[in-house]
Amino acid sequence: MVKRISKTNVIYKFSAKNKPVETASPGDLIIFETIDCLGGQIRNENDSISAIDWSRVNGATGPLYVKGAEPGDTLAVEILDISVDDKAFLVTVPGNGVLSNLKFSSKIKMLKTSKYTTNFSSLRIKSNPMIGTIGVAPAYDEIPCGDLGRHGGNMDVPILNAGSILYLPVTVEGALLALGDLHAVQADGELCVSAAETSGEVLVRINLIKKRQPRFPILENKDIIAILAFGNTIDEAIRAATEYAVETLMISHKLSFEEAYMLGSLIVNLRINQLVDPKKGVRAEISKDFVKFEDFLGIK
Repeated sequence: MVKRISKTNVIYKFSAKNKPVETASPGDLIIFETIDCLGGQIRNENDSISAIDWSRVNGATGPLYVKGAEPGDTLAVEILDISVDDKAFLVTVPGNGVLSNLKFSSKIKMLKTSKYTTNFSSLRIKSNPMIGTIGVAPAYDEIPCGDLGRHGGNMDVPILNAGSILYLPVTVEGALLALGDLHAVQADGELCVSAAETSGEVLVRINLIKKRQPRFPILENKDIIAILAFGNTIDEAIRAATEYAVETLMISHKLSFEEAYMLGSLIVNLRINQLVDPKKGVRAEISKDFVKFEDFLGIK
């Protein structure tokens, strides 16, 4: 049986205080219905950016209580399918985005979307439905869904799509998983502060790894394993991802720091997830020819 969580169950903070709206066991299938990152406030290009309620940003559907999940465990979320609506939007907001230092106007652009293509005016872009916000409850803080951290959150990882597995460190009983903020397509960096923002549904399978967890969220697909690191600056995020990657190579291949550091220059690809939120997100990708997920467990 597949369980379904309605998009009427939305949180705006990842918190241990959130009451679960559904319960699942390891191995269960769950469908999360999601709303867009602005909660349906954008309907057409004539809407006003100034009228947006910014407290309703990056709402995530949930939370889901996972039976048996305890602090110190890892929650494995296998993304089986993502379906998106037939329309999406982009916005520019003065003072935001990579070019926030420049003077420009607010603007809304509506896009026609499908699982295969996203139309930007006369341009046809290959769609890549992905999850922008996904995470579990932190142990102590309440973290807005628009932010990111070790719990996950608004990571905006372009390769967090169908066929990938996301591993999240569990810090509260039940994990309290929630997700939303779907994008029909997004490039690395998310330059203008938004991607092709849309609503839709996500089908996942839930599993647990007991009593071991990674330092940061980890993403796995058929080709690579990626460390999803973050920092207050892009340099800080890059250093965090690199340090974890090098330490993992030291352990998995029994190398000295110097050898692992050199090997990293050959096989570790540093990619930008997003540059436009208060915390910056990067990923360190390593081919599965050289590492396996278990290599990342237990490194504190």
